[in-house]
Amino acid sequence: MTGRGTALRWLLIGGLLAGCGAQPPETPEQPAEAGVLVFEDVTAEVGLGDFRHETGAFGQKWMPESLGGGGGFADLDGDGWTDIILVTGAHWPGHGPALPALTVYRNRGDGTFEPWTTQAGLDRYTAYGMGIAAADYDNDGDTDLFLTALGPNLLFQNDGRGRFREVGREAGLRGDTSWSTAAIFFDADRDGWLDLFYGNYVDWTPETDLFCTSDGVHKDYCTPRQYNGLSGRFFHNNGDGTFSDMTEATGFAGMPGKTLGVAELDFNRDGWPDLVVANDTQRDLLFVNNGDGTFTERGMVAGIAFDANGRARAGMGIDVGFFGPDATPVIAIGNFSSEMAGFYQYVGNGVFVDRAPQVGMGSPTLLTLTFGLFFFDPDLDGDLDLLLCNGHIMEDIASVQDGVTFRQRPQLFLNEGAERFREYPPVGVWAKPLLGRGAAYADYDRDGDVDVLLIENGGPVHLWRNRTDPGRPGAPHFVQLALRGVQSNRDALGTQLILYAGGRRLERRVHGGSSYLSQLEYIVTVGLGPHTQVDSLVVWWPSGLQQRFERLAADRRWLLIEGQSPQPDRPAVP
Repeated sequence: MTGRGTALRWLLIGGLLAGCGAQPPETPEQPAEAGVLVFEDVTAEVGLGDFRHETGAFGQKWMPESLGGGGGFADLDGDGWTDIILVTGAHWPGHGPALPALTVYRNRGDGTFEPWTTQAGLDRYTAYGMGIAAADYDNDGDTDLFLTALGPNLLFQNDGRGRFREVGREAGLRGDTSWSTAAIFFDADRDGWLDLFYGNYVDWTPETDLFCTSDGVHKDYCTPRQYNGLSGRFFHNNGDGTFSDMTEATGFAGMPGKTLGVAELDFNRDGWPDLVVANDTQRDLLFVNNGDGTFTERGMVAGIAFDANGRARAGMGIDVGFFGPDATPVIAIGNFSSEMAGFYQYVGNGVFVDRAPQVGMGSPTLLTLTFGLFFFDPDLDGDLDLLLCNGHIMEDIASVQDGVTFRQRPQLFLNEGAERFREYPPVGVWAKPLLGRGAAYADYDRDGDVDVLLIENGGPVHLWRNRTDPGRPGAPHFVQLALRGVQSNRDALGTQLILYAGGRRLERRVHGGSSYLSQLEYIVTVGLGPHTQVDSLVVWWPSGLQQRFERLAADRRWLLIEGQSPQPDRPAVP
């Protein structure tokens, strides 16, 4: 990429940064030195500077305006370069022009993006959108989109050329007019077809809007405590382009609602996908797969439903990953200010323990309101780090709660490798307060490291390019795995990966959902540190097929087609 001279950079140098006042490199055009983690804000120069999310606010402080929208990454036109999809928002009727429900930017393959909403056929559809989920639900080889909204949700079918048509009604998904939020595609019964779960929030309409206030005079945005929650829905994929509502039959009926996050994992390693759901002011939920595509909710028994005092927290974003030398499953949940983030580590026998204070994420997250969050490995050392995207909902929060601000800086917790995280100081991009909501990652420029997308409520989007730039002398190494199912669903969602490199064991999973209303890249980027190959790779496909491969070279992207040997994909390092 060129034109980096005006880019905003941040510099993190191991554990020394907190105490030695490191300065940004003198020449911004150069990649990071070995052992240094550098991001740069490239939003404007790559062509995303004109985007603004629209809340529709016109002085009434209607509740949906405070929650913002999501966005993320998916290769919509199948050219091998991941594109960006953003939830546009909307004006309320009579208070502004109609806006397209989604805004698309196509990746040109040279590090820049071009507006593509009209070319994608998405300029015709409007909605007060909330979140997105992207997947090939019909197994035809291209990526489709599902948009949750205040009102009917929308399902966009890809025609194979990156042009979309809304098919929700004919697919059997348009009967619900609730306020829907987080959504996920996953193969609940492992039949090779992706099913759909989405959460609903509260029973709100402009006609039922309540007057909420913190000072007794001026109206504020209400919290969900003032409204009844709405249960989520599960739709089974029939394999013919349609879905059937199987909410009650599969065990998802009667949820408390107020859902804002959902993620998929196999915490008990039985080969079946489980779901974890983050709810706002209601208990969080863990749906354990019964081994046949039906589920039993066990959040309270598992220890994730409430905080240590037995209270429900205001769960927002969520992600799952692996932690420690044994790669134990973990669940991270972002919560409201005065409620630390949750970091639930699996200890066996169906039980999780919240270890946020013990791992270094307790006190640093008490004053923030976290929406988007995700595990990723930006420094390519093999350990999963955690990003939190923060921002409050009350403009005057600083006047009623000491130490809490409306706009809040994002946080990065780097994994120190000894079951501890360290929050790095607010320098560079990390020093800028945002009204953060959606958050996602992808290697959009295919240089081998993972980049970051953050979305503000009623504001801009921010794209931060990772300048680890692997492949240089002294830089860490990586491997990228792009999976394609054959007997399994084509996106290979639910595939478990175990990698061995230089005596280390690393574990990853291809999964949907996660973060806050956003779409993460499905391609798996694994940092290898100083190691120049993957000594062994074990792949557990959702179909039950297990494959083992030896000696995969580092610093490239491998295409794994179910049942076949790995094929080098287009090189990720130019």
